[in-house]
Amino acid sequence: MTPRKAPLPLMRRPHVQRIVYPALVGLTLILAWQLAVTALQLPPYLVPSPWLMGVTLVEHWQPLGMALATTVKITVTAFLAAIVAGVLISFLFVQSKRIETALFPYAVLLQVTPIVAVAPLIIIWVKDPTISMVICATLVALFPIIANTTLGLRSIDPDLQAYFRLNRATRWQSLVRLRIPSALPYFFGGLRISSGLALIGAVVAEFVAGTGGTGSGLAYQILQAGFQLDIPRMFAALLLISLTGIALFAAMSWLSKKALGAWHASETSHD
Repeated sequence: MTPRKAPLPLMRRPHVQRIVYPALVGLTLILAWQLAVTALQLPPYLVPSPWLMGVTLVEHWQPLGMALATTVKITVTAFLAAIVAGVLISFLFVQSKRIETALFPYAVLLQVTPIVAVAPLIIIWVKDPTISMVICATLVALFPIIANTTLGLRSIDPDLQAYFRLNRATRWQSLVRLRIPSALPYFFGGLRISSGLALIGAVVAEFVAGTGGTGSGLAYQILQAGFQLDIPRMFAALLLISLTGIALFAAMSWLSKKALGAWHASETSHD
């Protein structure tokens, strides 16, 4: 009878290390920030302390929370739209090398064109502010999904491809049973990048749109705090944007782990 392996100590378990180590670094940085502000007696209008930023976040939670919900709604909608459009475009690209050669430069054009230059035009052309901001954020988040998914769909084992041809597999069978499983690691890598870019695109679009009122996002809260020289409130809004980005990345990492954890080396390896 094979003896059972002794369980790893708590701090040596990979899933615990992924949480504890970043948390310790974050707490160290926050403590150093608080000590520096206190020791140097920096005024709040210049650099607020983490404690003051937290107090401000609690005191102004109602407007900041509503703004956070608006920004998250735009980000998630744009992210989902980018996933659908990016995957469909990638499927189109792998159908023919000529199609990819003809159209891929225009996908690159989306990546290299600054969104701050295009956003005013989109906001003018599209009358609805929310839809226009979703379009802007989608354009920012689209390219990583196209590039990664297309690369994954083409990165298949030549021996497996020859085996499918030998068995006279149809184009649909090759796509579903060979190309898509091979592309999944690349696809989820693109999701991790694209989720953050969708948030960046949403915030930039909010800055350009400058919409206020109850439907405003966190970018408008930052602009308003800047006009009023309310720097602690500005930092609180920036904190919410950062935490949203971290949450999106963590969600995509968790999704990748669930999808690939049982079979792909990128998730099964603990080195």
